[in-house]
Amino acid sequence: MRAPPARKSGQVYFFLNRSVPFLLVALLAGCHSAPAKRVNAGDPFDPNQWNGGGGVAAEQNRGEALANIALGLRGIRYRYGGSTRDGFDCSGLVFYAHRQLGLTVPRTSRDQAEQAEEVKPRKLQRGDLVFFRIGSRRVNHVGIYIGERRFVHAPGAGKPVTVNSLDDEFYEKNFESAGRFWEQEPR
Repeated sequence: MRAPPARKSGQVYFFLNRSVPFLLVALLAGCHSAPAKRVNAGDPFDPNQWNGGGGVAAEQNRGEALANIALGLRGIRYRYGGSTRDGFDCSGLVFYAHRQLGLTVPRTSRDQAEQAEEVKPRKLQRGDLVFFRIGSRRVNHVGIYIGERRFVHAPGAGKPVTVNSLDDEFYEKNFESAGRFWEQEPR
């Protein structure tokens, strides 16, 4: 038997029917994911590259990553009670930076000082916390140590997140203790 002559709609169906394998291959090829971003070998502490795992080296990287996160927040305005990029107070800065690495810390500087693993000042490492008593008998200020006796903090109203030195007379006089949270397991 002979097939009836194709009508226009049948011709479209025939074309689509023959084209499905080609279209399917073309669509699937377009869904292939882009190659993974290469990590810059010069920046092993990029917090975006940290996967939350690893032994001692990864813990050290967390401290480095924490210091780098804090440095990246310089210039953000002070906001009492703030813990977002819209504004930080001192403990909110610490809370936010740790959160970026999946680490949980208390919200206030006093609680952070009480619950942190104690670190001797001569053993400070990048990412450690430095605590101060400013006009108080209790800890009421905190910063993130970045090395070379410097720390990042949100100093107070009207002043953005900045870097200061533990050797500055004011901070040296009011220094209370140091602590660490970055060795804990992320949650």
